[in-house]
Amino acid sequence: MVIRWLSENQYAAGLMLILRVYLGWQWLSAGWHKLGGFDASGFLKGAMGNPVVDKGTNELVYPTYIAFLEHFALPNAKIINILIPFGEFLVGLGLILGALTTAAAFFGLLMNFMFMFAGTVSTNPWLMLIGMLVFVAGANAGKFGCDFFVLPYLRTLFQKFRGRSGNANPGNKTFPR
Repeated sequence: MVIRWLSENQYAAGLMLILRVYLGWQWLSAGWHKLGGFDASGFLKGAMGNPVVDKGTNELVYPTYIAFLEHFALPNAKIINILIPFGEFLVGLGLILGALTTAAAFFGLLMNFMFMFAGTVSTNPWLMLIGMLVFVAGANAGKFGCDFFVLPYLRTLFQKFRGRSGNANPGNKTFPR
């Protein structure tokens, strides 16, 4: 019932406008401050050196995340130094403008989870809660934004592309042998 209200109700779209602009501003300002002079290697080394461990067994809680940091993120820190600031900035811009809102909320949540896996709490739970509401609202979250124009255009473009690729009759269930 709540999900339906969030994804279909006009008053919910107004509430999502307020929430997504607030959330977008948080992401945009975080990314803006990192553009030009950000180095994630200290954070990555700190997350690997002081991982989240179970207090009872002293085992890693997120071993796959630590493996990701060790084998991909740290060796590619130069790429991470670009992806994080631009990712935060673009998530914020998408949420503020209401352009590809659901995708922006998804990638914001993904970054929040990555920061939480590293053991940083800060404002991440708060941003995750708001991000989840925006994500669950789906297209309705961008109803009072660019998505009002962008999503119908993308649907039309996708249908044209789908028609050209030979799948004009998706109901045809014959398969070659």
